Parts: sequence; structure tokens; C-alpha cells
Amino acid sequence: MAEGKIKSPYKNFRFRVLLDTGTGFAEVAGVSKVGGLKRKTEVIEHRDGSSPLGPVPMPGKTKYEPITLERGVTHDLAFEDWAHKASAFRSGLGSLQSGDFRKDLRIEVFNDAGQLALAYSVYNCWVSDYQALPDLDANGNAVAIQSMTIQNEGWQRDLTAQEPTMPKFGLEG
Repeated sequence: MAEGKIKSPYKNFRFRVLLDTGTGFAEVAGVSKVGGLKRKTEVIEHRDGSSPLGPVPMPGKTKYEPITLERGVTHDLAFEDWAHKASAFRSGLGSLQSGDFRKDLRIEVFNDAGQLALAYSVYNCWVSDYQALPDLDANGNAVAIQSMTIQNEGWQRDLTAQEPTMPKFGLEG
């Protein structure tokens, strides 16, 4: 970061979600909301019998929280097909191939100029909860939203997504 230059934080409404198709990543159409990426590491307290101090905290197991995706109902079947694969696997109707219902996700965040600013890879995701249609209301005035809860085995920031250079306009120096 240049000396004395203040950078604005990225907005939370410019993003897209990509799903691993087996031959590459494809955008999931219509995603309007992504739950936060959150992990929690248990604290293990240990005290050596000869230590005059109290217990010393140490890191234990790390748990990655489920992620919720919401999107407007569309004709794109990728979302629904993925939810059905996990359900079929759990009921014994699906393929026993280990990777059939687990998919990697990529979440990308864009700056105000529409340039890729941040990206996160989310690993071995599968659908644990799926809502195909919301409550329907003839007196309502809203978009029909599908939602799914995704379990995952961890995530990490993709450091190859570098901070973009903001374009300069007109009188800027």
C-alpha cells in the first residue's frame, strides 16, 4: 500500500458464486445472498504439573460453519441438480463415487469498477438443506427465492486474486 493512501473497503453486493462442474467452474445463476465464511477453533486448556502459572490455552479442532446461498428461482438446474445428488447419496440411491455430490465453490468479490478484488475457494461442499420454492403469496410483490445450506471442509483465500488498480477518470492525477 502506498504511504498515506487510504483504501476504501469493498462493498458486500458485488459478487458471484462459481460451482465446480468437473471440467471447470461455472457461475451459479441468480445468487443474491451468500452467508459469511466462518470458522471456529476450539480452545484446549493445558497445565503442566510443574508450572506455577494457570492453564495455557492451545488450539484444538477447527470447525467450518455451513454457508447459506440464496437465489431467485430460474430455469437454471445446476443448483437443484446438486441438491438432488446429495439427497440421493444419503438415501442410497446415488452413486457411491466419493466426489459425485461434493463440489468445490469459488466466491468472488468485485470492486466498484467491476474488477475482481477477492476470491475464496471453499472445499468439498455438499447440500444439507434445500428449499426449492418459498411460500407463495398471490398478494405479494417479491422475487421467489430458493435457498440451500452447504456443509464444507474448509476454505481459504485465493492469493492469486491481486488487488486491482482502480481506473482513473478525466481530471484525476
